[in-house]
Amino acid sequence: MESGLPLIRKNGLVPGVIRQRYKRFLADVELPDGSVVIAHCTNTGSMATCWTPGDLVLLEPCLNPERKLKFTWLACRRAGTWVGVETGMPNRVVAEAARQDRLPGLPGLRAVRTEQKYGDERSRIDVLARDGDDRSVYIEVKNATLKVGQGVRFPDAVTERGARHLRELRAMVRLGHRAAIVFFVQRSDAAWFDAARDIDPAYARELDLAAADGVLILPQAVSMEAVSGPEGLWSLAWSLPGLLPWERQDGPNPTGPAGVYTEKPLAPSVTESGRSK
Repeated sequence: MESGLPLIRKNGLVPGVIRQRYKRFLADVELPDGSVVIAHCTNTGSMATCWTPGDLVLLEPCLNPERKLKFTWLACRRAGTWVGVETGMPNRVVAEAARQDRLPGLPGLRAVRTEQKYGDERSRIDVLARDGDDRSVYIEVKNATLKVGQGVRFPDAVTERGARHLRELRAMVRLGHRAAIVFFVQRSDAAWFDAARDIDPAYARELDLAAADGVLILPQAVSMEAVSGPEGLWSLAWSLPGLLPWERQDGPNPTGPAGVYTEKPLAPSVTESGRSK
C-alpha cells in the first residue's frame, strides 16, 4: 500500500490573505495584486482554530462562467501547517483511497460507490464498497479540524445529523454488514483524536456506542502538500499516511471491537516556502 503518494492533486490555485469570513458561506480574500475577492466557503461549521485574519489561504478558481463567486476557499495555513476547509474534499479523497486500496484501516475494498441511499432514517452513505468476503462496507466521512491542545476533536458544533449517521451505521452492523466512520483530520499538527464531548455530549455517546457495536472508528491522519509554482500559482495534494490514535480525554479510552488505534501518523512538516515534506 503506497500510503505516501498523493491521492488527489489540485493545480492552478491562487494564493491570498484572508480578511474576514461572514454569513457562513463567504470570505473576503486579498490577492497578491491587492484586489479583494469574495470566495465561497463550503464549510458551514464554526471553523474554530482553522483560520485567523491575515493567514495565507489557497483558492480554487471556478471555471463556470455562470457562477457568481469565482473562487472556492480550499485551505488555510495556520502556525506552520495547512488546514483543509473545503468540506467536499474528504469524501473525494476517501473514495479514491478505497478505489486504489490505500485506505488505512480498510484494505481490500472494491466496487466502490458514493452517495448511496440507505437505512431507515433516509440517509446517504458517503462511500459504499465490498470487501474480500463480498460483504457490504458502509463508510461515513467527517471533516475534523477543531484543534484542542495536541489533538483534534469532532464536531465543532452540535450535530443531530451526525448522531443519526452513527445510528444508521450501528444498524448496518446489526444486519451483518461492515461499517466505519472516517474522521478526516485535515491538518497535520494533531497527535490524537476524540469526540468533542463538551460541545456535543450526545454525539460522543453515540460514537462510543457505535464502537462497542462494532463500527470501525478510523481517525485518518491527512498529509497536505502545498507547492508554489510558476506564475504565482500553487498546487495542493492530499494523501493518507496512517491512523491517529483515538484517545478519550475525559476518562478511560474506548473499548470494543473497534479498539484504540495507536499507529503513528506520518505527518509532514511545512517549510517557510510552503512546501510540505
